[in-house]
Amino acid sequence: MTDTLLSSASKEVRIGFDRPFVIIGERINPTGRKILAEEMKRGDYSRVIADALAQVEAGAHMLDVNAGIPLADEPAILAEAIRLVQSVTDVPLSIDSSIVAALESGLSVYQGKALVNSVTGEDEQMEAVLPLIARYGAAVVAISNDETGISEDPDVRFAVAKKIVERAADYGIPASDVIVDPLVMPIGAINTAGKQVMHLVRRLRNELKVNTTCGASNVSFGLPNRNGINSAFLTMAIGAGLTSAITSPLHAEVMQAVLGADVMMGNDPDCAKWIRKYREPTPEGEAPRGRGGRGERKRRQR
Repeated sequence: MTDTLLSSASKEVRIGFDRPFVIIGERINPTGRKILAEEMKRGDYSRVIADALAQVEAGAHMLDVNAGIPLADEPAILAEAIRLVQSVTDVPLSIDSSIVAALESGLSVYQGKALVNSVTGEDEQMEAVLPLIARYGAAVVAISNDETGISEDPDVRFAVAKKIVERAADYGIPASDVIVDPLVMPIGAINTAGKQVMHLVRRLRNELKVNTTCGASNVSFGLPNRNGINSAFLTMAIGAGLTSAITSPLHAEVMQAVLGADVMMGNDPDCAKWIRKYREPTPEGEAPRGRGGRGERKRRQR
């Protein structure tokens, strides 16, 4: 069994084949959020903190933190966002940037073992990012594309993922610290996108024995009722072996899909988490069912 251990200063999260699915909250990302981008650019992190707290309250096990703002000092903004998020919540973080200097800035202030999002199969990027991962003892998301772009052939994407895992090993980074993103494409544009991901996730689990993650909401881009599609995708992907996803825990349908999949995969013993989440409260003044209530007394009498 492959386990990826991630931590904050006080809390550990394990991503693994036979473990509950890990939700990495996606909301702290200024891409497409003009108000958030402007606030972060001028040093206002109140919305960042509010998003962090709301996502953890909704059930996120980790949070992704991104500060990709055009014409802004991304390394400084990312470091400050990480400091503040770690001051208000104890979940581990994913440090999200395509700029190596920003990743290093975030890692330098991070308390615990972070997940770095991300490295691609491009030789130049691997040579820049993987030494950082080794130096800081972090884990890394491996994006399965390279200089040739994103292939629609899942076997080509598998080969790229394998190259990254092998190159990481050259830097002393174990496969357990490489979480592969198989790249989820919009199913409204590529009708086979869902099947491609399921095929690739199975190969990554069975052959490379690595954990996996993805930007789950990509699958529904351009479609109505996106949460319905996202929920169906996550349930099926978890069945295929997906072990984590960067998504929003603020949508009830998504959380229900993930918790239900955990039940079906045997990763919620006695359905305890499901029951805690969805059990109807006992009416005031009435004994809880199954604990000496009228219904149970009648069953014992019969």
